[in-house]
Amino acid sequence: MKWNKYHSTKTTVNGIKFDSAKEAQRWSDLSIMQRAGLISNLQRQVKYELIPSQYEEVITYTPKRHQEKKKKVLLEQGISYIADFVYEKDGKTVVEDVKGYREGQAYALFKIKRKLMLYIHGIKVVEV
Repeated sequence: MKWNKYHSTKTTVNGIKFDSAKEAQRWSDLSIMQRAGLISNLQRQVKYELIPSQYEEVITYTPKRHQEKKKKVLLEQGISYIADFVYEKDGKTVVEDVKGYREGQAYALFKIKRKLMLYIHGIKVVEV
């Protein structure tokens, strides 16, 4: 068994790989809730764009062909948030993120993305 830096173990349930046993357990719980009709449209690893990639248009000139070409050059990569689980409950979208370790740089980055999710998409991320 291989531990990562947060002491969680990769876990597989029904052929689906999860980053931790806690995340796998939450998936199992949510799957049961969906079968019972308490939630619907259960998805995992849903990507939300927070800040799009930023490009600059550059014009180049080819002397041999006497042509100008427009080309997009990447200035900054975009930033996105990948939710662990997304589902519908009582007509509302619920976004969940399973957290076991609430310290360090990874959690600090998550807090910024959580705030951006609320500000940009109006979605409050639920920590489990």
